Amino acid sequence: MSATAAVLLSSALLVGPAQPAGAIPTAGEAAAAAVPAAVTWTPCQSGFQCATIEVPLDYGQPAGAKISLAVVRLPAGDPSRRIGSLFLNPGGPGGSGVDLARGIAPVLPLELRGRFDIVGFDPRGIIRSTPLRCFKTFEEAISVLPPFAFPVTTQEENVQRDADQALASACKTRGGPARDHMSTADVARDMDHLRQLLGDSKLNYLGFSYGSMLGQVYANLFPNKVRAIVIDGVLDPIAWSTGKGNQAKTLPFTTRLRSDQGAQATLDEFFRLCDAAGDGCAFSGNSKKRFDAMAKKIRQKPITDPDGNVLLTYADLIGITLGGLYASFVWPDMAFFFADVEAEVSATALRARLGVIRTKLGLDDPDQEPYPNFIEGFPGVGCSDSVNPNNFAAWRKAADNAERQFGHFGRIWNWASSICLPWPATAGQDHYLGPWTARTASPVLVVGNFFDPATRYEGAVAASKLLPNSRLLSYAGWGHTAFMSGNFCVDNHVTRYLVTTKVPAAKTVCQPLGSPFEPFEPEARARAASTMKSLGVPMLPAAVRQAIAIG
Repeated sequence: MSATAAVLLSSALLVGPAQPAGAIPTAGEAAAAAVPAAVTWTPCQSGFQCATIEVPLDYGQPAGAKISLAVVRLPAGDPSRRIGSLFLNPGGPGGSGVDLARGIAPVLPLELRGRFDIVGFDPRGIIRSTPLRCFKTFEEAISVLPPFAFPVTTQEENVQRDADQALASACKTRGGPARDHMSTADVARDMDHLRQLLGDSKLNYLGFSYGSMLGQVYANLFPNKVRAIVIDGVLDPIAWSTGKGNQAKTLPFTTRLRSDQGAQATLDEFFRLCDAAGDGCAFSGNSKKRFDAMAKKIRQKPITDPDGNVLLTYADLIGITLGGLYASFVWPDMAFFFADVEAEVSATALRARLGVIRTKLGLDDPDQEPYPNFIEGFPGVGCSDSVNPNNFAAWRKAADNAERQFGHFGRIWNWASSICLPWPATAGQDHYLGPWTARTASPVLVVGNFFDPATRYEGAVAASKLLPNSRLLSYAGWGHTAFMSGNFCVDNHVTRYLVTTKVPAAKTVCQPLGSPFEPFEPEARARAASTMKSLGVPMLPAAVRQAIAIG
């Protein structure tokens, strides 16, 4: 499989003393005095308005160098009942808020569309905002990636280390000023700057996946400026930033999050529901046992085409599986894919089956930017935010332990952050490492999904316990994030909260409608597919994007 072809289809380590509580808001407040009185909007496609604004590169020096942010908004449909702006973030890190706003606004509940300006912005360093780009072209950027989704053997781990070093060296040489100012704390300051610029006295925010970290950082830095914050698909902020005790010395941040455990639990639920569906699932009948046997066989000997070219490796299989678990409406297609792999169908048939999954996950995007910088964007943010081990042996040991404890997904999530070891660090990086317990002016709504393969439910529980003025809304369903995934209970609670700031009753659990292997109500499926098209690319790890495109 070609890594170059794979990535074309889709689309940090900064250790320092924790910022004392209140230190970062002070810098933001100092910059606030310089906020201009208005934004110059120009019409763009489909009723949206576009703008470019300047913000300080370094909020510690608000009168110094500036960078630009790309912003888009869709004005409220009912201006007479307008509440304010609703800021969006799709996750990643490295996802485009501009693309999310354009993609999701048409399918948002009408109450939100009518009463809020829907606002998206590309975070600093990302795509249309002053970007972190370490190469001349996208082709050159993807050429440094290793030729696999994640390393399985010691030899492949060495290849991974060399690839990480090549990317880090390029960003050290050509990354530019944005590289050293991409922490979530800086993005939170930008969002507060935008809030003031748009005339909102307090923030309304909806953040998915990594966007939950942006919401939590904002809530802790600007607690008195919170009107309504929804975080959906929630990361444990302690695991993301420092870990507990001495964890950061031995566990990478992507391992501390225990997404591997969440992914394995979600896969086990896939097997349970598949077997219960009988003929309604193409892989039913001892599905877990069959999958494990299939994975073991492919790990020992990859599937090849008639010419002997490698078609599917173990890493590919796990990456594709993880990607499919993100969206439960894709599960029937994934069951067919597993059956095809087990039956060793032709290369053409296997590629066609995978093409269906790829399209439904939103990875075939004809409007992709010429140089989407998710390769640099993820480490630019993630490695800036987190404290990680300082030696390669720690990643190796953590990968082995994770796989032994939590199954197939231990290695893919562990190696997702190995770039943080060589990532160029600077003493001037301004990140936020806690505390995470500020009492906000209004309650924060924390949304967690029981079977989330990326941001496990325990992350939402942890965040809700840390934030003293918050409420946990649980969804007993499947897939990555819950709002706009086809469950009207979740959608109604989130919409009501954003409009009124009234949280659901304590211990509210929304139940899924049937099973992914049963007929899915057409309107709900359409909304879920539309949401995944908007969210799928930034949410999916690069390893998944790489594995899911067999070329």
